[in-house]
Amino acid sequence: MQKLVERHPEFSDYCSALLAYDTWFLTVARVPEILEMVSQVLGDDVALWNCSFFAKPARVGSRTPWHQDGEYWPIEPLATCTVWIAVDASTPENGCLRVIPGSHRSQQLAQHEENNAPGLALNLELERSQFDESTAEDIILEPGQVSLHDVYLYHGSEANTSDKPRRGMTLRYMPTTSVYEHDRPTRFKREGVLEMSQRTVYLMRGIDRSGKNNFRMRY
Repeated sequence: MQKLVERHPEFSDYCSALLAYDTWFLTVARVPEILEMVSQVLGDDVALWNCSFFAKPARVGSRTPWHQDGEYWPIEPLATCTVWIAVDASTPENGCLRVIPGSHRSQQLAQHEENNAPGLALNLELERSQFDESTAEDIILEPGQVSLHDVYLYHGSEANTSDKPRRGMTLRYMPTTSVYEHDRPTRFKREGVLEMSQRTVYLMRGIDRSGKNNFRMRY
């Protein structure tokens, strides 16, 4: 990741599409232990559609508002397991992931409002009346540890006000019973971010159960 940032300093805080710049990251996505955990959640037929880098530099990392990932993504039926890999220790002090336990169970998207205020990593935010933030739990990780979360989970993170970075990498997997709809418009808008229509989908395990996905490569 350090080499990527050296080549692309604009990604010093965030890169939404690592694979568009270096397919080496597929090596991480193919780690058998990771694929096994994902398959326990999604089933044996799994595709990778995204890999992102969240840097959160010391004292300048952006705040990520409360949201559900599914509000942003053109997948039908909506299903994704996100694997979050800690590069540095991820703590409350440097802006670790925070979640509302059990918020994914309804398998429904809640109301999101557009918020284009400065200092935010995303521009869509859950209405606060829909959940109790006092029930939030911090996902504290040591370097190399991982967490998995569902596409419907309410989550966010605070800005990094510490003197330590909070770098992390995500892998986004979907079951191949779902279809990545490249032509569907989405509400996600952020300068310098690769459009959802430009994402490549990789078959990682099994077969395409939908028969409708456009896989560029198979692994």
